[in-house]
Amino acid sequence: MSAFFSVRRWLWVAALAMGVAGWRLQRTAFQRRDAGAAQALGADLDRALRLPAAPGSPYDSSRLRGVSWVGSDSVTEAELAPLLRDHVTWIAQMPFGWQAGATEPGIRTNTARPTGRRGLWGESDAGLTYTARLARQHGIRTLLKPHLWVRGRNAWPGDINMTNKADWDAWFANYSAFILHYAALAESAHFDGLCIGTELLHATEPAHEKAWRGLIKRIRKVYHGPLTYAANWAVEYQQIRFWDALDYVGIQAYFPLSTAFSPSLDTLVRGWQPHLRELAAWQKKVKKPIVFTEVGYKTTPDAAAKPWEWPEHTALPEAPDEATQARCYEALFRATWGQPWLKGMFIWKWYPGLAPDGPARRHADFTPQHKPAETVLARWYGQ
Repeated sequence: MSAFFSVRRWLWVAALAMGVAGWRLQRTAFQRRDAGAAQALGADLDRALRLPAAPGSPYDSSRLRGVSWVGSDSVTEAELAPLLRDHVTWIAQMPFGWQAGATEPGIRTNTARPTGRRGLWGESDAGLTYTARLARQHGIRTLLKPHLWVRGRNAWPGDINMTNKADWDAWFANYSAFILHYAALAESAHFDGLCIGTELLHATEPAHEKAWRGLIKRIRKVYHGPLTYAANWAVEYQQIRFWDALDYVGIQAYFPLSTAFSPSLDTLVRGWQPHLRELAAWQKKVKKPIVFTEVGYKTTPDAAAKPWEWPEHTALPEAPDEATQARCYEALFRATWGQPWLKGMFIWKWYPGLAPDGPARRHADFTPQHKPAETVLARWYGQ
């Protein structure tokens, strides 16, 4: 994923709000969210987007039906209700560690309750624990998925690359302390899974295999649940040598599907085929089930071209293309949901409490909430 975070997915530039402040579409049937209307909503969507009927498949209760949950200042049962209506059974919670730069080995953490404007309660240990406990009461499991935030314009974790062995040793020592803290939290709070890293492209090169195997052994002594690692789709997942020490292969599945604007469903499904062939052949070698630890599409006509990338705010269309986003979701599920090697997925991303008329900068995000894509998600997660 050399270009994966050419523009930070999780940072929506403030100027973008100016370009999307007027974005308000007629959503009519797509905003009806009661569970009894789910099948009718699917039919509405098929007619509206000219999609053929979705093929049925046996319900597999062990499949992870997840979303990437954005930490906030609180969480309520009312904010979990849309997940239940959409048949979501897992959330990924994502606390952060901070690096001053890609070549700096230090990692700063802030795990306490935030004070003032420093951090979000939902990313603190207390917030993570409370959210997981409340979700569990409603039958929703939690994957704890710590991320590193690297300071620097357009920087992403794949840029982390020390310049000498001493700095690499220091980085791994710091990262071990970081992830072992969350392993202990996952154990004490009974989290249902732990992701031990996200898109650390250079840190997972074969030269560092021994360091990762040693770290995984230490994690196993602290946390006794299933482990995965979230690897970038483009290069990283195939270079990793320690998959056998984990329970699941995690892939950030932002595979490009089509360079066309507003591509058809058939085009998108065809776009998945080379990726599916490669994944299936590779999975036979590693013999581990695959989880898409992130997957999603923005609300633009070119959503399928570079799904990992935000557009420049100056290039935004006058109106969002929710139909293309919905077709991308439909193609995702049609191409992958029945694959025997796929254990599940986590949709990027979900803002708790987001209202249909909420901030434009949120609705311009990858979220499917209050859009036709949410109907697609609910229909497939329900089967």
